[in-house]
Amino acid sequence: MRMRSDPHETTVPGERPAASYLDGQLLVAMPGMTDERFARSVIYLCAHSAEGAMGIIVNKPAADLNMPDLLVQLDIIRQDDAIRLPIRVGHMPVLMGGPVESSRGFVLHSPDFHIDQSTLLIDDGICLTATVEILRAIAAGTGPRDAVLALGYAGWQAGQLESEIQANGWLHCPADPDLIFNTALDAKYDRALRAIGIEPAMLSTSAGHA
Repeated sequence: MRMRSDPHETTVPGERPAASYLDGQLLVAMPGMTDERFARSVIYLCAHSAEGAMGIIVNKPAADLNMPDLLVQLDIIRQDDAIRLPIRVGHMPVLMGGPVESSRGFVLHSPDFHIDQSTLLIDDGICLTATVEILRAIAAGTGPRDAVLALGYAGWQAGQLESEIQANGWLHCPADPDLIFNTALDAKYDRALRAIGIEPAMLSTSAGHA
């Protein structure tokens, strides 16, 4: 998969890449993250290779947008049908997935739903589908058991993410589907830190170099 990077991010030259790739893991921003778009962010890495990386921010809501309104905007349902949506669909969060292609939708979901040639199984318990058909299924109540919709994604050029990790910009840990799908947005950051073994209150507000 070829990744399109965020033009506002830069690659630090001369850094050696990490020994292994982190697709299927969570990236957790360090307190010293200088890019406000990623401050206190938790990112699920959908792809990471020698060519670059792509991930979805899973703990930041899209401003002034909810799932019923989005389904109406996409002509998936009529305005009058919004109140008839299944309760869990009406409360399904719409996330700000990242600064790249912010008008494009990406659905992270449980593996009980699959669309041929469209659904990518990333790791045990988590899939990615980026076609409107999954939103039609969700609206009809026939979609995946667990799902979150994100607008846009975060992208890194070859070697860029490795450099940012080495510069203490990010921590990483295995992904927990329950954190992604069932944890309140404002609790995900602290929960991700605790999964790494870090108590949030103990973290310094400035990241040093090891």
